[in-house]
Amino acid sequence: MTAPYADAMVRAADLDVRFQSRRGTAHAVKGVSFAVEPGGALGIVGESGCGKSTVLRALAGLNTGYDGSVLFRDQEVPRRRDKAFFRRVQMVFQDPYASLHPRKMVRAVLSEPLRIHGFDRQDQRIDAALDAVGLGRGFRYRYPHELSGGQRQRVAIARSLIIEPEILLLDEPTSALDVSVQAEILNLLKALRRERGLTYLMVTHDLAVIAHLCDRIAMMNGGRIVEEMTAQGIRARQAQDAYTRSFLEASTGYRPAPEGAVA
Repeated sequence: MTAPYADAMVRAADLDVRFQSRRGTAHAVKGVSFAVEPGGALGIVGESGCGKSTVLRALAGLNTGYDGSVLFRDQEVPRRRDKAFFRRVQMVFQDPYASLHPRKMVRAVLSEPLRIHGFDRQDQRIDAALDAVGLGRGFRYRYPHELSGGQRQRVAIARSLIIEPEILLLDEPTSALDVSVQAEILNLLKALRRERGLTYLMVTHDLAVIAHLCDRIAMMNGGRIVEEMTAQGIRARQAQDAYTRSFLEASTGYRPAPEGAVA
């Protein structure tokens, strides 16, 4: 189920992932294909255990044991990613506290990718990155435990942006945050995508989150993508697949039974 983008920024072709355990082989991802156009945003949504995070980890090179192909600008990338790959592709993780070193100040967290990739003018770049995510420059001297959850996630986003990537892989970037903070982070990500022409691939179980940030949504169930829809189609509940329809119905929340209905 691949979107027809001849010049796709990100493409997965027949992605297949299996895990070995004492119980045998778990087939986590089954022949998944999709494409994201330059500057586009695709969201992969599904319940826990459907394989969506496994797809993202395969794309990021965190899981190299996959079959099929991962392509960026139609060039297949090796399973063991090199430094040039991470210069173009960055990932924002679910838990902003776990993804930041607890004993390093924000300045050290942000300077590390600059040093690895050989960027100059580090102090200016750190200030610009903090400004871009809505944090004052004084935050460079704070430790993660001195920050709120939303502030930590802003630092994590700044770290991913500071080497000027083309693609962000977003692993449920708001699920660990309070509802009031979620909207702030989503609006920040939406603005950054527009301003910088970024390409997003996001996974989540939350339809409201993904419909706010993404143009297209791929519904995943049992390791497969069962349907692709536009965000507008999601809002209009225009699903064709039975599982997608039930997922959309469940996402609307509780609806009281009609008056007089038999329980």
